Amino acid sequence: MEEENSIELLQRFRRDRRILLNFILSGSLIKKVVMPPGAVSLEDVDLDQVSVDFVLNCARKGGLLELSEAIRDYHDSTLFPHMSNAGSTDEFFLATNPEQSGLPPRRLPPPVPISTPSPILPTLSTSESIDTEPFEELSSLSKSQSLSSTQQQELTVDDIEEFDDDDDLDEVDSRRYSRRVLNDAVDLVLGLPSFATAIGDDDLRETAYEILLAAAGASGGLIVPSKDKKKEKKSRLMRKLGRSKSENVMTQSQHLSGLVSLLETMRVQMEISEAMDVRTRLGLLNAMVGKVGKRMDTILIPLELLCCISRTEFSDKKSYFKWQKRQLNMLEEGLINHPAVGFGESGRKANELRVLLAKIEESESFPPPAAEMQRTECLKSLREIALPLAERPARGDLTGEVCHWADGYHLNVKLYEKLLLSVFDVLDEGKLTEEVEEILELLKSTWRILGITETIHYTCYAWVLFRQFVITGEQRILQYVIEQLKKIPLKEQRGPQERMHLKSLHSRVEMEKGFQELTFLQSFLLPISKWADKQLGDYHLNYAEGLVMMENTVAVAMLVRRLLLEEPETAMESATISDKEQIEFYVTSSIKNAFTRIIQDVEAISQATNEHPLALLAEHTKKLLQRDNTIYMPILSQRHQNAAAVSASILHKLYGIKLRPFLDNAEHLTEDTIAVFPAADSLEHDIMQVIVSSCADGTSDAYCRKLNLFKIETVSGTLVLRWVNSQLARILNWVDRAIQQERWVPVSPQQRHGNSIVEVYRIVEETVNQFFALEVPMRPGELGSLFRGIDNAFQVYAKTVLDKIANKEDIVPPVPILTRYSRESGIKAFVKKELKDTRIPDVLKSVEIDVAATSTLCVQLNSLHYAISQLNKLEDSIWARWTRKKHHDKLTKNPAEETAKGFQKKDSFDGSRKDINAAIDRMCEFTGTKIIFCDLREPFIENLYKPSVSQSRLESVMEPLDMVLNQLCDVIMEPLRDRVVTGLLQASLDGLVRVILDGGPSRVFSLGDAKLLEEDLEILKEFFISGGDGLPRGVVENQVARVRQVIKLQGYETREIIEDLRSASELEMQGGRGKLGADTKTLLRILCHRGESEASQFVKKQFKIPKSGA
Repeated sequence: MEEENSIELLQRFRRDRRILLNFILSGSLIKKVVMPPGAVSLEDVDLDQVSVDFVLNCARKGGLLELSEAIRDYHDSTLFPHMSNAGSTDEFFLATNPEQSGLPPRRLPPPVPISTPSPILPTLSTSESIDTEPFEELSSLSKSQSLSSTQQQELTVDDIEEFDDDDDLDEVDSRRYSRRVLNDAVDLVLGLPSFATAIGDDDLRETAYEILLAAAGASGGLIVPSKDKKKEKKSRLMRKLGRSKSENVMTQSQHLSGLVSLLETMRVQMEISEAMDVRTRLGLLNAMVGKVGKRMDTILIPLELLCCISRTEFSDKKSYFKWQKRQLNMLEEGLINHPAVGFGESGRKANELRVLLAKIEESESFPPPAAEMQRTECLKSLREIALPLAERPARGDLTGEVCHWADGYHLNVKLYEKLLLSVFDVLDEGKLTEEVEEILELLKSTWRILGITETIHYTCYAWVLFRQFVITGEQRILQYVIEQLKKIPLKEQRGPQERMHLKSLHSRVEMEKGFQELTFLQSFLLPISKWADKQLGDYHLNYAEGLVMMENTVAVAMLVRRLLLEEPETAMESATISDKEQIEFYVTSSIKNAFTRIIQDVEAISQATNEHPLALLAEHTKKLLQRDNTIYMPILSQRHQNAAAVSASILHKLYGIKLRPFLDNAEHLTEDTIAVFPAADSLEHDIMQVIVSSCADGTSDAYCRKLNLFKIETVSGTLVLRWVNSQLARILNWVDRAIQQERWVPVSPQQRHGNSIVEVYRIVEETVNQFFALEVPMRPGELGSLFRGIDNAFQVYAKTVLDKIANKEDIVPPVPILTRYSRESGIKAFVKKELKDTRIPDVLKSVEIDVAATSTLCVQLNSLHYAISQLNKLEDSIWARWTRKKHHDKLTKNPAEETAKGFQKKDSFDGSRKDINAAIDRMCEFTGTKIIFCDLREPFIENLYKPSVSQSRLESVMEPLDMVLNQLCDVIMEPLRDRVVTGLLQASLDGLVRVILDGGPSRVFSLGDAKLLEEDLEILKEFFISGGDGLPRGVVENQVARVRQVIKLQGYETREIIEDLRSASELEMQGGRGKLGADTKTLLRILCHRGESEASQFVKKQFKIPKSGA
């Protein structure tokens, strides 16, 4: 692209250089120009090989200019680097980038070669002298005062005086390099057909100037400048070439007056040579001789000039032929090809006219006498035919009032376009000349000749300004375009005659869809509309920084659309859409183009960084959305209130097309999904925000419903659930593995729980960390699944620990067979025999059961307690991280959605809390039972109160019980101490009740034992209260109350117990109890162990209880 711009710029510089040289050599700046050998006119000279410095130096000295010397000077200068004669000698320019050139060479530079004259150029005479002035040294190495040639053709021009000083030349030189870089406007072409005679822009420009002079002559402002007037303008012209609009330079217009000054300005602006200007003025004045009462603007200008200007007034034959050809072509275009009045029955005259024009052109090939004779006869016949055709009335005028030769459409607008181009500064195409208002006022005088109306003028002027804006890129000109477009009257604002006239102006033009009929406004405004549509169709690229220019372009597009909407729809299909729809077209087209470029950039970045393209595309699309919403939408929203919503919707659709295949193929959480999902979800969230915030009239719902939402949360949630389920299965396997490897040894003296629960928490926390490290959109359902899975893991842990312990029933000895008291003396032997035969199998059964040690049970209890104590911390941590995640995601969800999933923040782990607490309670109970019925079975269950209460008191059990309790408290964690000791208290009381009620035939209680038993119970109670250091007294009292009731029954008389048993038996049928408050089973067992015959006889008679010796 840079190389193409450089080539285009070089071509533009070369073209401008040729134009400047041709202008200087053709004008009055050079006293005399000597052609090189073989050249007849300037057209035979290659101006690219003429030294500009040599020409300017000759002009300054006022001497002759030998073009052969200028050509040789150009070739000599190419042997040396280009040097500028301005600026400090310490300044220099590098043709390469020093940063990329490396180190400077270390070798010596080569010697300077001795230059020799080129063999293709004549050698210098030895008598020549070399001018040693600085300017001449820089512009030319050697100069010749004469050049021997066989042919010399002179151009006669007026003399000029020398430059006042070197500053004039320096100023011109600096101005020459200050021209702006112009843009290409090839695509911006009027919707008009080409001319049949192939007349070019120069032909139109020169003819337009002739019309301008004729119009000025009609008002008496046409004079021929005298010699001294020309001399007064000599050096001033060079200053004018270098002047700036902003500089307060005394211009020529300040010294001349009125129309004369303005015409001179127009001549310079339209790049007309003085020689041509003088010829045209004299020709027009001579044409008016003898035409009394006729205005100059009513004559047939090309015909009159052909008659009044002879070949001798031209410097060479080729220039004359070119001039004559132009005049003949203009007559053909104006009278035949594009006549203002149709021929009708005069079609034959058109053919005759063509024949005469061809004969005039052919006459130049004849010998001089015959050529002049044929030319004179043809011009006479041409006048007889052309004048009646040109003076036919049109548009309501009278015969002879207007000469209709240049007002036929579309010749007239092309000529008027060239006149309007004179409003631009010749040295700065992006600025209007200072005399723009005077020029426009002067151009009104040509309206009569060209048939220009107010609508045509404003339209043509808007076109000229717009095309100049495209070429120069000057924003100020675009503002002038808007002003002119606003001045174009609408259809109802035009008069009836102008409406009819504009309706008749149409042309047939070949377009993309074939030939098409275009009206006047369509021919001029359709190119503007297409250009504006093309620019705005990619405003992200074309207006990356020029926001004011974009705003003005939108204004131009809308004004043009308003005017075109009044034209026939057959020529413009797009006119049927509204302004809002057009803005939507701009937004849609530009967004698509910008998105396409983003895709290309993302592909390159992705290959370099290995990031997923969709994630990068989402980020770049978000930047495009933000840039579009903040920079461009304020401009477009003035024309379309919901333009931002349209832009966001298009971006959503474009990205969704790229994202959809990825979503459809996503089955598991991978690095790609984790990278793409958050980016896509964030983009969709930003798009929704833009739509909601930009649609102030409540239309956001309509735009949102049209969106095909990505549903990232749904897809992501499904994948997250799969991941959570796989992780939870891993946790369960880890729980089972940790328990299997557990040795139930405290981790440390301070941490008295097992290592398995630490491992379980480690794997759980690792899973939670991985869960929140998944930066993908999630719903509360995924969090609930995680909670339920963790909750289940802890429940499984508690159940597995609990399954490791034995059943309570397995470690408690079976209750002995209930027997009644016997008096036989051999009762002891009998009891021993009975014990041996009936209890040994039960004892062996309990011994064979694998019962964990007390320390092991304590570690298990500690582990369960650690599990439940850390649950709150884990739960709070999860909820805190979830809250931060949702806040970070900025999801616009209903806050009630989280609670709608079936769980609350406070009951996330209720299942595990309940199961762990139940497991702790059961293990505390089992530990106490195990200590009393297993560890202390012999002193407590088997030997207590044997053979009598007085001989075996509870004091004998307190010492081993105290030892066990101390060991228990050393291992158990402080928060569990009371619960474990309470289990031991319950087991102790259960053992005491077992001894009293189901102690077997070896235990006999009497009425007097009640006091001793009461004392033992008090001892046991105080042991667990331990002076306030043990269990709370209230707790102990509540536990002891049930045992105290049993001991209290031992103090009742046998008769009272029997009576209460009888009444209790009847009352239990009705759901009540006896007056002693005990049930029948308790009363029966009291009687069975009562060492009295009355009790024995009663239970024998009533309950058939066998004797202990049976």
